[in-house]
Amino acid sequence: MRKGLWPGAALAAIMLGAAMIQARAYWPGIMIYDAIRQYGQALSGHFDDWHPPAFEWLWRRLLPIASGPTPMLVLQILLYWSGFALLASWAMRGRRPWLAFGIAACATLPIPFALLGAVLKDSLMAGLLLTVTGLLAWSQSEDKQQAHNLTRIAALLLLLCAATLRFNAFFAGLPLALALMPAGWRSRPRRFVMVALALLIPLLLAPPFVNRALRAERSGVELSLIIYDLGGITRYSGVDVFPPLGIADPVAVNARCYSSVNWDPYAWWGPAPCPIGFDLIRARLKASGESPYRLWVQAIAAHPIAYAEHRLGHFNANTHFLIDHDAQRAIPAQSDPNPWNQQVPPNRLFGIIDSIALWSATWPIGWPICWIALALGTLAVAPSLPSRRIIIPLAASSAAYGLGYLLVSVASETRYHLWTMSAAAIAAVIAAADMAIAPVARRRLLPGLAPLMIVTVLGCAWRI
Repeated sequence: MRKGLWPGAALAAIMLGAAMIQARAYWPGIMIYDAIRQYGQALSGHFDDWHPPAFEWLWRRLLPIASGPTPMLVLQILLYWSGFALLASWAMRGRRPWLAFGIAACATLPIPFALLGAVLKDSLMAGLLLTVTGLLAWSQSEDKQQAHNLTRIAALLLLLCAATLRFNAFFAGLPLALALMPAGWRSRPRRFVMVALALLIPLLLAPPFVNRALRAERSGVELSLIIYDLGGITRYSGVDVFPPLGIADPVAVNARCYSSVNWDPYAWWGPAPCPIGFDLIRARLKASGESPYRLWVQAIAAHPIAYAEHRLGHFNANTHFLIDHDAQRAIPAQSDPNPWNQQVPPNRLFGIIDSIALWSATWPIGWPICWIALALGTLAVAPSLPSRRIIIPLAASSAAYGLGYLLVSVASETRYHLWTMSAAAIAAVIAAADMAIAPVARRRLLPGLAPLMIVTVLGCAWRI
């Protein structure tokens, strides 16, 4: 083998080996409650929209290959490593082998590496977005423009697929979609805004369009966010903003139920469901004909400070910022009990990966807030870097998706930040490699380092 081919061959072997270790450790795939519910619908062919029907439809298409979580696990791993392979090969093509190895190292971050072992919409979405990012990188070169146009089209189609997996996926998708557009379309502020709006519409409409096309039953899932926000506003304002529920002293009842960690007390699956619950509120709204969205907006407008306190408190828990300890395990420990007895057999590889991921969750490398801060800092230094056309959209996607949970989150699970972590890591590695050959001005360097330094120091001080 020629000397120049050794780095690429060695990197390919390392990445293939890591993917095989991942698959072996988690075979046939972890199924938590969400996946169990989705698999049941994939088997029956009857979908509702509590979880993305697109995920269930795809799983049903894969059932002839194998039953259980195996085909989805394989698909997630293939997309995940395909994205990293495309990015690493892009770096190799630019004769930057150390950057290629750095990008590959991002794939082995403990928490993302472990989360890929669970069959989740978050894992599949991250795999799709990583592949989109790899295609974006390859579409940036000037030669073979026709081929690059086809690459961009393929990337946009995958981006739309990713958008069907989470209603908030547009936060992550829009920066990448903009970067896939011809440079002339983004050259002026007015054009940029018009193109952004034109791209935002299909990203926003993808979930409801697919849900309708698959004839998914309406579950009222959107009420989870509304109920949680009403509970938060009631908690911090001391004023009952729920619809009339026939409950004595709803403010006091809500105070016992509300948690800044998640909305689960209002759901039906908790060990001690709140009297102010999902089913009761949905029934009252249906009986009265009152719009839940109108009620929601009116409550926010009447009590903006209480709403802000609630949202900031939950975002703090969601991103593991100023907390004493994590309320929930960072990664699934095993499959939940299920009718098909699908379980990951105990094995040494699983134990090692799980231990490393849990250890990392106790340090800044496992705090989502640190990855959001890293993405914001990377954005500050990116404009002057040679690879800015890939760094900026990737860091913007990471930051926008992570910060989006300030408005739309109802739970504090690390898996929600899988994309934020992976995207921020890749963007930062490319930026660092660029800075090694094209140092940035000090006026940009300080804003680049400050966000991560501040949240890390504050987070550590709070825990101490």
